[in-house]
Amino acid sequence: MHEVLITILILLAASLFAVALFKEMGLPSLMGYLLVGVAIGPHALGLMPQDGPTAWLAEFGVVFLMFSIGLEFSLTRLNAMRRIVLGLGALQVVVTHIVLTALFWLLGLSLLPAWALAGALTMSSTAILSKLLVERRELEKPHGRETIGVLLFQDLAVVPLLILVPAFASSQGDQWMGALALAMSKTVAALVLVLRYGQPLMSRWFDWVAKRRSPELFMINVLLVTLGMAALSEAFGLSLALGAFLAGMLISETAYRYQVEEDIKPFRDVLLGLFFITVGMFLDIGEVTRHFIYVAGLLVLVLAIKFTVVFVGSRMMGSKAPVAMRSALWLCTGGEFGFVLLAQSAGLEILPSFWLQTGAAALVLSMLLAPLIVAASDRLVLRFVASEWMTRAMELTAIAAQTIKVKQHVLILGYGRTGQYLARLLEHESVPAVALDLDPERVTEATAAGENVLYGDASRRETLIAAGLLRARAVVISFADLQASLRVLSVLRELRPDVPVVVRARAESDIDWLTAAGATAVISEAIEVSLMLATHTLALIGTPLSRVARRIREIRAQRYALLRGYFAGSSDERGSEGLEGEIRLHSVLLPEEAWAVGRHLGELGLKECGVEVAAVRRRGIRAQSPEPGLILRPGDVVILRGEQKALERGEAILLQGP
Repeated sequence: MHEVLITILILLAASLFAVALFKEMGLPSLMGYLLVGVAIGPHALGLMPQDGPTAWLAEFGVVFLMFSIGLEFSLTRLNAMRRIVLGLGALQVVVTHIVLTALFWLLGLSLLPAWALAGALTMSSTAILSKLLVERRELEKPHGRETIGVLLFQDLAVVPLLILVPAFASSQGDQWMGALALAMSKTVAALVLVLRYGQPLMSRWFDWVAKRRSPELFMINVLLVTLGMAALSEAFGLSLALGAFLAGMLISETAYRYQVEEDIKPFRDVLLGLFFITVGMFLDIGEVTRHFIYVAGLLVLVLAIKFTVVFVGSRMMGSKAPVAMRSALWLCTGGEFGFVLLAQSAGLEILPSFWLQTGAAALVLSMLLAPLIVAASDRLVLRFVASEWMTRAMELTAIAAQTIKVKQHVLILGYGRTGQYLARLLEHESVPAVALDLDPERVTEATAAGENVLYGDASRRETLIAAGLLRARAVVISFADLQASLRVLSVLRELRPDVPVVVRARAESDIDWLTAAGATAVISEAIEVSLMLATHTLALIGTPLSRVARRIREIRAQRYALLRGYFAGSSDERGSEGLEGEIRLHSVLLPEEAWAVGRHLGELGLKECGVEVAAVRRRGIRAQSPEPGLILRPGDVVILRGEQKALERGEAILLQGP
């Protein structure tokens, strides 16, 4: 036990600085874990062994990786995207695997090592690519749907690969067929049992646990299901990882999938980090440096093969060249599951050291390149696909043709529920409106119904100009994505500094960011709901409507200053109000020995640490927005407003000094 604790402490302490550094650089945190493994491993500083507690932690990391893959694997989603998943996804995995296996076999590897290494390099990163799709708002674009479909099939292909590699490795001579048949039959039987009988039982069980209203009990249940399925799989001669995948599949079909994803994510990410540290530990930088030309060659070869397979496959599925090229650029890099197969191959001593080191290094470099390739994808498509210019021009022409006669209109960016409600209200007031949206299905249905919505990317200058931005009376950003809104605001202010821009915000902390970026008005969802509740309540208890309306106008004119912040409680941890970055209130009672006693508010330096004094309560009287010259006394309650970390610093200043 002592050895395990020392191991965990060393790994976590080393990870803290590396992950913080990579986050600051905008790179995936798993690269920081890999760097830690390289540094403390036996080929560098030699601080950690590769066996014992380290290997035990790595196995837990794999279990939770497979659990998260199972959790994301939805039969409903698979059915909805079956054409892409079973078409392009199967084509990419099978063809890439066969081509890479043949290539490695021709380069001197025997069949099993070639097959295992090819499997590791065939996969792409679900974690990196899905996050990039969401951040860039390209999830519903044609190449985004193809990317998700292929990633979904890759997640499905994980299971047989995990089973087949050890089955092939343990078989001798002509016994491999029997080992393969036994392993696959066990897997199929487990899947049938889980999907046919496990899912209904699991839904009822989770309902029972959820009714107990205990977060701890719910979390214990998730861990119990995961580890129980893993142990059951191992008892039947299958892997722990397969059991974790089955547990994730079970939970993914219940009503509690998203709650489980939220609860398990921090714990899972830490365990995955420890796993990636162990991957980095068997990476010998000295050997990689000596054979860097081979690493670079393998990297270029894998990128080229995966790009070609996806591009040709997408074209065969009927996609246009620009869509096919974007899908190929997104999917040509490697993924985290490749490390799982490499670690498994290393443990079974399947791969020679040279190929193990070369494959791991190429995989690391490809994942580092993934965000850069994605960022350059639009420029590359415009550069190499001649039809993209024509397609882009036709889209802009279509937008301009429908809006050329429209003037003094409101431009609505985003046509989800909020955008549609807004458009209907404007229509009732006879105010012309033009909407832009990136969901082709939504645009098709709304256009068929006669609504003035167009397909287009609001973050592009040419799209906004074609939609009549230069003639618009106002612009409304109706989606609540901070980063996307900031990008759009940047373009809007460059083209039309004078146009009023109203922006929707989910979190209170977004108000300041959006205002600084040029928003004329920012509408906070949480605060506006409170205002409407207050309006109806005051009206029902007899408060004159003129007074209510005046108060609401004052609050909005002050950018919600009176209502900013809330007192957090334990019940907020699960909801959207508990998100990092929310503006909160915190009460601090000043004892006689507090540093701030006897000092003016203005000399405390609270604003410098991101905190403001919302009010001071003295002898039962509460003073809102107190003057900087107010002298604090013992027994005063100072109500601070700010983000959680800033509140902690502010309290420390009040009690102990700067």
